[in-house]
Amino acid sequence: MGEYSLQRRVVVKQLLESREDLLVISGLGASSWDLAATGNNHLDFPLWGAMGGAALVGLGLALAQPDRKVLVLTGDGEQLLGLGSLATIGVLKPKNLRIVVLDNERYGETGQQQTHTANGVDLAAIARGCGFPNAKTIYITEEIDALRKEIHQSEELLIAVVKIALTTDPLVLPPRDGAYLKHRFREALLGPESIFE
Repeated sequence: MGEYSLQRRVVVKQLLESREDLLVISGLGASSWDLAATGNNHLDFPLWGAMGGAALVGLGLALAQPDRKVLVLTGDGEQLLGLGSLATIGVLKPKNLRIVVLDNERYGETGQQQTHTANGVDLAAIARGCGFPNAKTIYITEEIDALRKEIHQSEELLIAVVKIALTTDPLVLPPRDGAYLKHRFREALLGPESIFE
C-alpha cells in the first residue's frame, strides 16, 4: 500500500478539460460522483449499479460507435471484480476505447477496506497480459496532461491505472433515474428522433 498525492476530483476534472464529443461511462460509486462533479454532460452515462460492468459497457459502446472515443472511468475495486472484462477487451482491441482506473487501493462504498491492489496486484500488468497494447500506471500530476492527450489522439486501446490519494470528497450525485439517463445519452449520441426508435 502506498501514499499517493494525486486527488481524484482534480484528476477527473483535468482529464475532461476540452473533452469535445468524448463519450464517458463511469462505474459504480465514487467514479460516477467524480464525473458528476465536473458537470452534467449529456454524453456521460454514470452506472448506478452492476459493479464490475463499467469496462464492458464501455466495450459495447466502443464497438457500436467505432468513430467516437469512449472513456471508462472506474475504480480499482470495480475493475478487480471485472477482471474477465480485460481479457475480452484485450482480444477485441477496440482502438477507440480508453479505461482509466482511479486506484486508491480501497473499496470506498463498503467501508474503505483494502483492495488487492494495496497488496501488490498490478492492474496494468494484468491488462498487458490480456493483450492491451498500451497499459500504464500513473503516479504524478505531469503524467495526467499526457494521458488526456492520449485519450483524444491515440489510435489504440489503452488503460491507465492512476494511483490516487485516499480522500473523503463531498457527494455530487448524477441523476438517479436509469430510464432518463439512457434516453438522455441516446438522444445526445444519436439525435432526438432516436428515442422513438
